[in-house]
Amino acid sequence: MEYLPCVEKLNQPQIPVTASVIWLHGLGADGNDFAPLVPELRLPEELSVRFIFPHAPQIPVTINSGYIMPAWYDILEMNLERKVDESQLIASAEAVQRLVEREIARGVASEKIILVGFSQGGAVAYHAGLTYEKSLAGLLILSSYFATHTTASIHAANQKTPILIQHGILDPVVNEALGQRAYRFLQDRGCNVRYESYPMEHTVCMEQVESMSNWIQSVLIK
Repeated sequence: MEYLPCVEKLNQPQIPVTASVIWLHGLGADGNDFAPLVPELRLPEELSVRFIFPHAPQIPVTINSGYIMPAWYDILEMNLERKVDESQLIASAEAVQRLVEREIARGVASEKIILVGFSQGGAVAYHAGLTYEKSLAGLLILSSYFATHTTASIHAANQKTPILIQHGILDPVVNEALGQRAYRFLQDRGCNVRYESYPMEHTVCMEQVESMSNWIQSVLIK
């Protein structure tokens, strides 16, 4: 089976891995983008996590004049509705689900696997996590939107999976209204979702990283 190429980091390399975090970057970045955040999370010594940072494929992106760059899917229109190539997004989500299956084969229970996604990566994480047929530990969505909310069917296995949405109130790339829309949509469907906003643009701030760490610990240490 083919897998996405990935960067891998262990927060506690001296003890066996008991949990995994698969973290998807945004448009034009790669798997190295968020890898430096692993030590900043300051996870406790007893929590041994394999962090997996996949690289998106290189494809032409319509909103960038067809320029070839790392992208999980093509974006056709840069408006609030975000017209995207849904078939490419779903293919990327299925590739992420294969990474989840690989972690299970490596001995990590699905209930100890978190999906994280920033911007485009968040849209893929939504679809990959909510349509997956085995229960996950949680979804962490950063500065993103639920692009397939009208077509994706939330699987019963992840109906109550903890979801944390974080968004910048000054985000000029993905308007915060999109993050709030996803939050309301999931709330209306009885999902276990929480929303946080931060005084930042399309990025990550240290106050947010502290909250991420607390949330990761809450869903992995039970």
